[in-house]
Amino acid sequence: MICIYCGGKTRVANSRLQKRSNQTWRRRNCKACQGVFTTVEATDLLSSLLYEKGKTHIQPFSRDKLFISIYEACKHRKDAADAATALTTTIIGKLLPQIKNATLQRNDITSVTSEVLNRFDKVAGVQYGAYHPL
Repeated sequence: MICIYCGGKTRVANSRLQKRSNQTWRRRNCKACQGVFTTVEATDLLSSLLYEKGKTHIQPFSRDKLFISIYEACKHRKDAADAATALTTTIIGKLLPQIKNATLQRNDITSVTSEVLNRFDKVAGVQYGAYHPL
């Protein structure tokens, strides 16, 4: 990686896996200007995961579509946007171990999302279940 200050080469001084968000935190030092900065690296799900809706319908996974469906289920809450953001991150974290051949199944996404929403807010769980049956 190049330095954000001078464009020189950097080295990693410290690195930690963030288990909850499935990201990697890194402290970097520039070899040229001695600058220090932090990066957070995450997997680009849109370009690396596929979503299988049926046996023949496969498309790229979209975090935004998942967020919107969760937001719609949480609309009755005052903190709907914040709750949907946090819930989306939690659901994706729970889905990552279920990935097979870089593909997520519709049933896996629906069941994990329903489970998380029901634990978080029963009304949101019912609302999600009405539009996304198992």
